[in-house]
Amino acid sequence: MLAIRLQRVGRAGYPTYRLAVQESQRHPSSGRVVAYVGSFNPHTKESTVQVELAQKYLDNGAQPTPRVVRLFKDAGVKLPSWVKQPATDKQKTIRHADKLRKNQPKEEAVEEVAPEAPEAPAEEPAEETAEKE
Repeated sequence: MLAIRLQRVGRAGYPTYRLAVQESQRHPSSGRVVAYVGSFNPHTKESTVQVELAQKYLDNGAQPTPRVVRLFKDAGVKLPSWVKQPATDKQKTIRHADKLRKNQPKEEAVEEVAPEAPEAPAEEPAEETAEKE
């Protein structure tokens, strides 16, 4: 059986991929490549797909990987009904959500008040002295 998968090429730290049609039972690096049907650059998100050639292998039963299915959909390849569509509503789970800053209790905003000169308490004693007289 054939599989359409990504084959890594490119230099270290800067991968690019070929869309390779290979025998599915073998390891990706040791499997005999039947054909190359396109390429994908993950840095620029640019992909080139030979639509007619990819369609030919899909019609003959080649199984695409989930990433290849997404690339084929973007390129306009008509996918057979038996191809599993990858989930597009996948939500990323957050481990330790209680440690997030937005989930921490609110801290009281402590305002620094500059030490002021004590108010003149002369008014109050003056009133008191006035009352006493």
